Amino acid sequence: MTNVSTNPSYQQLPIIDLSAADRGPQARALLHAQLHSAAHDVGFFQLVGHGVPKGEIDALVSAMRRFFALPEDERLALDNVRSPHFRGYTRTGDERTGGSRDWRDQLDIGAEREARIPGADEPAYWWLQGPNQWPGSLPELRTAALGWIARLSGVAERLLHELLTAIGAPADFYDPIFGARAHPHLKLVRYPGSAGDGADQGVGAHKDYGFLTLLLQDQVGGLQVQREDGLFHEVPPVEGAFVVNLGELLEVATDGYLVATNHRVVSPPGATERFSVPFFYNPRLDARVEPLTFPYASAAPGVTDDPGNPLFAEYGYNELKGKLRAHPLVAERHHGTLLSPA
Repeated sequence: MTNVSTNPSYQQLPIIDLSAADRGPQARALLHAQLHSAAHDVGFFQLVGHGVPKGEIDALVSAMRRFFALPEDERLALDNVRSPHFRGYTRTGDERTGGSRDWRDQLDIGAEREARIPGADEPAYWWLQGPNQWPGSLPELRTAALGWIARLSGVAERLLHELLTAIGAPADFYDPIFGARAHPHLKLVRYPGSAGDGADQGVGAHKDYGFLTLLLQDQVGGLQVQREDGLFHEVPPVEGAFVVNLGELLEVATDGYLVATNHRVVSPPGATERFSVPFFYNPRLDARVEPLTFPYASAAPGVTDDPGNPLFAEYGYNELKGKLRAHPLVAERHHGTLLSPA
């Protein structure tokens, strides 16, 4: 992998305090200036003052650690290969990014809904809606995870409102494509240490394809963000903060004025474990993301051109494309007709 720069100007991402929105006009104006700069220049920042109680964070982390401590056969009983909705447990090495294996295992969780099997004339992305898989011996995990989805959906909605306001757009412009049928996604992730064969891809370089990602990471480190110099730089953990990055939909909505940024995770050394909880704030599967009208639109450079990663107007197609690539075993078992011929 590319060497990490030690340029001191990149020692930390911008740190933004969301609670400043409640401290009067001057503090909120400064918050907007900081948000504007971070979202336009970097696409990543650390978020503090988000209002999530420490007790909820501790409950989720505790339940997650107990899940990964379960016997392997209990985790494999939730194998996502059983789920046409891409929900459940992915064993180490079974997920792919950029065609290469990711050395981590994880539990994928979404909104708890009935399965919707798409009809012949309906979009295939409705396969992404369905029930989660839960360990029967750990009921507190379901409680903590679904509570986290609800809590962080609220934080992300508030953050998106402040971000849109910061660039002079209507704060509620995208509210209609979220609401009760939004499609949030939560991962509980363990990086078990080095793969032992010299490969250090915890998760390969990628961009997220929704609106906002809020990541809770432990103190081990390993997350790297590609900065303006083209190199990947470490993101030092900040206790109690969420690492926030913008997804491709915001880049598309602003014609590139706001940036979705490449990032990756390098496996921790030796047998050191790393735990992280990314939460993805996504709209409804059938949402069509309309271009944003805002005062800086004339300065937008255009969306990053990536022929290997076409972006679709309806959000669900983007997520389905990503899932089919990332989880080939699920795709082959349940969705062979959706795979491109070799």
